[in-house]
Amino acid sequence: MSFDELLDQAGGLGRFQIFQLVLFCVINILTYPHIVLENFTAAIPDHRCWVQILDNDTVSGNDTRTLSQDALLRISIPLDSNLKPEKCRRFIRPQWQLLHLNETVTNTAEPDTEPCVDGWVYDRSYFPSTIITEWDLVCESQSLKPMIQTLFLTGSLLGSLIYSLPSDRFGRKVVYLWCILQLGIVDTAAAFAPTFLIYCILRFCAGLSVMTIMINAFCLMSEWTTSKRKSLGIVLMMSSYSIGQMFLGGLAFAIRSWHILHLAVSVPLLVLLLPSRKLVESFRWLIVRNQLEKGVKELRRVAHINGKKNAEETLTIEFVKSTMQKELDAVQVKPSIFQLFHAPKVIMRTCCLCLFRFSHGVSLYGLILNLQHLGSNIFLFQVLFGAITLTARFVSVWTLNYIGRRTNQILFSFLAGVSILVNTFLPQEMQTLRVSLATLGVGSVAAASTGCTLHQIELLPTVFRSTLGGIITGLQRTGAIVAPLLMTLLGYSLHLPWIIYGVIILFAGLVILPLPETRNQPLVNTLQDVENNTKYSRKVKQEDTSTKVTQF
Repeated sequence: MSFDELLDQAGGLGRFQIFQLVLFCVINILTYPHIVLENFTAAIPDHRCWVQILDNDTVSGNDTRTLSQDALLRISIPLDSNLKPEKCRRFIRPQWQLLHLNETVTNTAEPDTEPCVDGWVYDRSYFPSTIITEWDLVCESQSLKPMIQTLFLTGSLLGSLIYSLPSDRFGRKVVYLWCILQLGIVDTAAAFAPTFLIYCILRFCAGLSVMTIMINAFCLMSEWTTSKRKSLGIVLMMSSYSIGQMFLGGLAFAIRSWHILHLAVSVPLLVLLLPSRKLVESFRWLIVRNQLEKGVKELRRVAHINGKKNAEETLTIEFVKSTMQKELDAVQVKPSIFQLFHAPKVIMRTCCLCLFRFSHGVSLYGLILNLQHLGSNIFLFQVLFGAITLTARFVSVWTLNYIGRRTNQILFSFLAGVSILVNTFLPQEMQTLRVSLATLGVGSVAAASTGCTLHQIELLPTVFRSTLGGIITGLQRTGAIVAPLLMTLLGYSLHLPWIIYGVIILFAGLVILPLPETRNQPLVNTLQDVENNTKYSRKVKQEDTSTKVTQF
C-alpha cells in the first residue's frame, strides 16, 4: 500500500484538504504583494526644487504679489530639453528677464543654477505620501529606490536557503507559521520606520521569510494530496499569486498613503495565524523522518476532520507498519545532507531545475520592466499583469494534463523567448503588436513556471524537498536580482538586454530535456526512490492515465 492509498482512506479530498487549500491561497494573496510593494510605496511623483519666492507663504513684496504661479515658476526653475521644469535644479537668483521674452527659452548655464539645496516640492495629487517623499529619494538619491528592491530580493534569496534546512529537519508547519509571524511583524514595523536605513533593514528581514511561506505551502499541500488531485491544487495556489497582484493594484488605488498600505497587507497576516494553527504537519514528512507514531496520529486527525470515522479505527500503527513495511525500512536511517553526494540523479535534477529557475527569474523581471512602457497608469498595469498571469496558469492546466510536465515547460519557454526576441526588433510605432507580444511573453513565462513548480515537487524526494526547493528558489531570486543589472547594458546597445532576456528563456527550455516525465506518477519519498525509479514506471502503467486535473 502506498502513501496515496493511505491518504485515500483518510479522505483524499475532504474538508481538511479544502480548508488547507483555501487558507494557503488567502495567505498567498496577502504575501505576494510584499514582493512588488515598492511599485506603489516607492512611486516617484512629479517634483521640483523648493523656491522661497514661490513656496514660502511669508514672503511678501509688490514684485511677487501680482505675479501668477506660472510666472514665478518660470523665473525660478529652468526648463529641461523637453521644455518642462527641471526636477533637480533651480536658478540661483530669480531670472526676471524671462518675463519679458515673447518666446520660450531655456537658461541652464551652470553659474546660474544650483541643486535643490532647500528640498523639493512634490505633486501630491496622485500619491499623498510615499517613501520617496518621506526621505527625498530623488535626484542624487534616486538610486536608493532600486536598492530597496534589491535588498528585499537578496533577503528572499538568503531566506530560501536559511529556512530550507529547518523545514526538512523540524517540519514544514512550524517554519511556515514562524515565517508568517516574521513577515507580519517586520512589515508592520516598516510602516513606522523613523529612518530610511531602518526601513531598508526591515524590508530585508521581510524578504527572508516571504519565499519560505510559498515553498512550505506547496510542500504541505502536495504532501497531503494524492497524486491524482495535486495538479489543480498547485495551479490554484500559483493562481493566488496573480490574484494577489490584482488585489494589490486595487488596494493601492484605494489607499494612496504608503504607511496605511503597508499595514493593510501586513496586519491581516497576523490575524491569519489563528486559523493557521489548525494546519497538520505533513504525514509524508513524519514517516520519512521515522516518526511513525506521530505520523499515524496526524493521519487519524485528518480522517476525523474529513468525517472518516471508520478509517480512524483502521488506521493504527500496526496497520501502517504491515502495509508500508518497505517504505518504513527505507527510512530507518535518518537522512543526512551528505547523502545527496551519493545520489547523482537527484543532483542532476536539482541542477537542471536551478538553471531553469534562474533563467525564468531573469526573463520574468526583464519582462516586467518592458511592460511598464504600456502606460502610465500603474494601478491598471498591476491588475493587467495579474490577469495575464492568472489566465496563463489556467491554460497550463490543460497542457499539464495532455502534454505533460516537460513539454509544458519547453513549449512555453520557446513561446516566451520568441516573443521577446521578435519584440526587441519591432519599431516603436507598432505599439499594438509590441503590447501583444509582451503580453504573450509574460503569459508564457507564467505558464512555464506553473509547470516547473509541479515538476519540481514530483521530481524531488520528500526527505529533502524543502532543502532542495530552497536552493532552487534561491537561484530564481538570483535571476531576479540579475535582471535589473542587465539594464546597464543599454549604454552599449539598446537591444542587448532584451536579446539576453529572450535567449536565456530559450536556454531554459533546453535544460528540461534531460529530466523524466512525471505525469500520473506518485511522489518520491527517499533518495532510493529517485535512484531506483523503475518501480514508479511500473506503477504508472497500472494507473488510469486518463485521470485529469479537473477531478480535484
